[in-house]
Amino acid sequence: MEEGAGHRAGFSVLMSMLKYCYELGVTHVTIYAFSIENFKRKPDEVQNLMDLILEKIDGLLKEESLVNKYGIRVYFIGNLKLLSEPVRVASEKVMKATANNTKCVLLICIAYTSCDEIVQAVHESCKNKWEEIQPCNSHKSCNGRIEEADGKNIDDGIGHSVQELSGVQANDLRATRASTFCNDVAQGVERTDNGSGVVGHDAVHGSCDKWGEVQSLEASITGDGVIPYVKREKLAVNPSILKVVDIERHMYMSVAPNPDVVIRSSGETRLSNFLLWQTSNCLLYSPNALWPDMRLWHLVWAVLDFQRNHSYFEKKKKQF
Repeated sequence: MEEGAGHRAGFSVLMSMLKYCYELGVTHVTIYAFSIENFKRKPDEVQNLMDLILEKIDGLLKEESLVNKYGIRVYFIGNLKLLSEPVRVASEKVMKATANNTKCVLLICIAYTSCDEIVQAVHESCKNKWEEIQPCNSHKSCNGRIEEADGKNIDDGIGHSVQELSGVQANDLRATRASTFCNDVAQGVERTDNGSGVVGHDAVHGSCDKWGEVQSLEASITGDGVIPYVKREKLAVNPSILKVVDIERHMYMSVAPNPDVVIRSSGETRLSNFLLWQTSNCLLYSPNALWPDMRLWHLVWAVLDFQRNHSYFEKKKKQF
């Protein structure tokens, strides 16, 4: 058999299956085209696969292609930075060209593994969460005077004012007071007014260990050494808690709903690092046929199997 013949036959079957799915009313189809692990193959084999992928991607742009005929929107899912520049550029071109198609969605997982998807989603979620909590934990080197939005000065005093000192001593004291104040706010240390104008956590309506009640500070150093702060809206939830929805929002597959059926050809029951997060409540159908041998009746059996188990999976989803 000529090298690459199996992959070409597999692409032909994919186009047929995509047509069948469209006619059966399936709105989203996801295929596993190329794993990150495949980059570990021999360089010439990887290059041949990349050349074939580039050829087929370019074919999707043709006017008579299936995606244009049936109004299919195409997404390339994965760590696209790992692709060669020609393949990456072609992928982006197809996504842009099909962006207005709405009848069906084809998601092509390329340079993809589920582990990589989860890691990058957690990374982005933590990065965003860190940016959310910064207003309550920032500016640890500032002076001891705080100016409210209404212009009223508040001294984070220790019993005597900064004005009693001069020069380097005053600057050092300002920095120490500001650092103490900001650190106390961040750590939730309760402070009270001692009668000399010292304002504790009452100024921000509660201590920072109750994130749902605290109002964060935005401080910046002005020319006269006064720190203005702006009261912000109360945080509805604890911003330090990372939730499942935060991670799912940053998944590569966030553009599509979770699949209902996974068809794993060759009789295999392992998922091979494919959509591990999204398939916890999903039917796995494993016909013995190799992918190039897949036909309409295999797809029909998968649909019938899903319909037979639909009520069970719906109950499982409601438990989560």
